[in-house]
Amino acid sequence: MREWWIHVGLICVPLVAVYLHIPPPQLSPALQKWHNAGQVFHFRGSRIFYRGNPALVNTLVCHPRRVCFTVSLLESYGALGSSDVVILLHGFPTSSYDWNKIWDPLAQRFHRVIALDFLGFGFSDKPRPHRYSIFEQASLVEALVAHLGLGNQRVNLVSHDYGDTVALELLYRSDHNRTGHLTLNSLCLSNGGLFPETHHPRLLQRILKDSSFLAPVLMRLTNFMIFQRGIGEVFGPYTQPTDAEFWDMWTGLRYNDGNLVLDSILQYINQRLKHRDRWVGALTSTFIPLHMIYGPLDPVNPHPQFIRLYQREVQRSTVTVLDEHISHYLQLEDPTRFLNAYFNFIHSF
Repeated sequence: MREWWIHVGLICVPLVAVYLHIPPPQLSPALQKWHNAGQVFHFRGSRIFYRGNPALVNTLVCHPRRVCFTVSLLESYGALGSSDVVILLHGFPTSSYDWNKIWDPLAQRFHRVIALDFLGFGFSDKPRPHRYSIFEQASLVEALVAHLGLGNQRVNLVSHDYGDTVALELLYRSDHNRTGHLTLNSLCLSNGGLFPETHHPRLLQRILKDSSFLAPVLMRLTNFMIFQRGIGEVFGPYTQPTDAEFWDMWTGLRYNDGNLVLDSILQYINQRLKHRDRWVGALTSTFIPLHMIYGPLDPVNPHPQFIRLYQREVQRSTVTVLDEHISHYLQLEDPTRFLNAYFNFIHSF
C-alpha cells in the first residue's frame, strides 16, 4: 500500500509542476486587434500600454506621372471641431479592454479618447515584487497625459471600480493644485468601492490581500474555471459574458504573469480604508461636474446601501441607475444605456 502511494506521488509531483507553469493563452483576434491598435510609453522603468494617441497610417499617394509612394499620416479621431479629451480608467482585475464596447462611439464623439492599462494590468508590465499603490497609478495617468502633450487641456475622466479610486486621487491633486496635476473638466464614476463601509470584496480577494502565506499558492492555483466563476458572479444573470469574452478577460490577466501580482495589487482595498478621508473628502468638496452610473445588482457595492450613501454624501453629483438586472461591469453589460447616461451628463454642463 505504501509503495502505491509513492508511485502516485511520483506521478502527481511533475504533473502539478507542469500545471503551475502553464503558459498564458494566446490572444484572440479581437484582443490582438486591441493590442495592435495601442502603443507603449515608459513610466519609471516599466512599459505601459495605452490606446488613444493618433496613430501613423500608411497612405498610397500617386503623382500625375503615375509615380506612387507611401506616406505616413497621423490618423485623427473624434468629432470635427471637438477639443474634448476623455480618459478611461478600468477596474480590477481586468484591463482597458473593458471599454471595447463603447470605444467607437466615444471616439466618434470626442476629439481624443485615451484608455490605458494600469501598471500590473493587461498589456502593461507587471513587476514583482512591487508595492502597487493608487498613488502610483495616479502618477502614471499624469505622466501619460504629459507624454501625449495634453497637460494644458481640460480632461474628462470616466472610471470604473479600481479606476474610481485612481480618479479620486487625481481629483484630490487637481483640487489642491499639486504639481503635475490634471485639469479636470468632469468626472463620471461607475460601481467602484468609494466607501469602505459599503464595499464587499469577494472571498478570494479578501484572502489574497491579507494572507501572505496562502496568497502565493492560491495565485498559482487559480485557473480559468475559478476565474470564470468569480467574474461571472459580478455580472447579471442575463448579461453574462460569452465564453470568448471570459477567455479574453482571463488572457489579459495571465499576460506577463499578471495572476502572480494579484495579492500586491489588492492592497488597494486596504489603501481605500486608510485614505478614506482624503478620497471621499475630495469627492464631497469638489466643484467639478460629477456623475455616477450605477448597476444596482452589484454584489460588491450592493443596492440600496451604496447608492443611498453616495447620494447623501455627494449631493452635487447627478446619478443614473441602470436596469435592475445590471451588475458590476455595466459598461459591458449595457453599453448603450451606459453611453446614453454619459452623453446626457456631458451635455448637461
